[in-house]
Amino acid sequence: MTRVLAVADEVDEVLFGAGLDDLGPDLVVSCGDLPYDDLEYLVTRLSVPLVYVPGKHDPELRQRREPAWPPTLGSPHLEDPPGPLGCVNVDGRLEDAGGLRLAGLGGSVRYREGPNQYTQAEMRRRARRLRRRAGVRRLRDGRGVDLLATHAPPFGLGDEDDPAHVGIQALHALIRRLSPSLLLHGHVHPYGREQPDRMIGSTRVVNVVPWRILTAEPRTARGRRTDG
Repeated sequence: MTRVLAVADEVDEVLFGAGLDDLGPDLVVSCGDLPYDDLEYLVTRLSVPLVYVPGKHDPELRQRREPAWPPTLGSPHLEDPPGPLGCVNVDGRLEDAGGLRLAGLGGSVRYREGPNQYTQAEMRRRARRLRRRAGVRRLRDGRGVDLLATHAPPFGLGDEDDPAHVGIQALHALIRRLSPSLLLHGHVHPYGREQPDRMIGSTRVVNVVPWRILTAEPRTARGRRTDG
């Protein structure tokens, strides 16, 4: 059984005091729009893996230039990689961490110019690529995805009507294909309102703003959950 600290969107001082030690996570998952300094603090303080996807307010993380060879003094490819140090970006990728297999799909539906925003059609293409990558990994070792981290929620499940907070349509098909036990997202701020968990098939959809502690069981090589 893996104990997951999931964070997104809002800085909660509880996570930056003595109470953090009592949470005891095996893994931290950030669903976007948190300062990178805070993520670096969490990964350093807790000494557990931290994976993240970017939110709509996060800077551009995609590297557009091919590495120069041989590198020269002052080359950007000799600098630290973009993003918070010590943390792993799983946007459009898969990563095994904390005993779980995680997949990520960052960003939000486009409503203005800026990084990490995509049209619904672009999100569908990104979701298809992620689905293919997950399929290849499963063919190699028989393991499926345990946890899907996104910034925005699925369309119609915990999203809102305004253009900035509409959900991602492609997540419904992606969830049905990957069948993770958990989908964790941010993007939609509760502002004191109760945000109930929702279900898509066997997948529990959780708004983690500002943070949640959850548990997840890893799959066995045959795709069934372990007894924990």
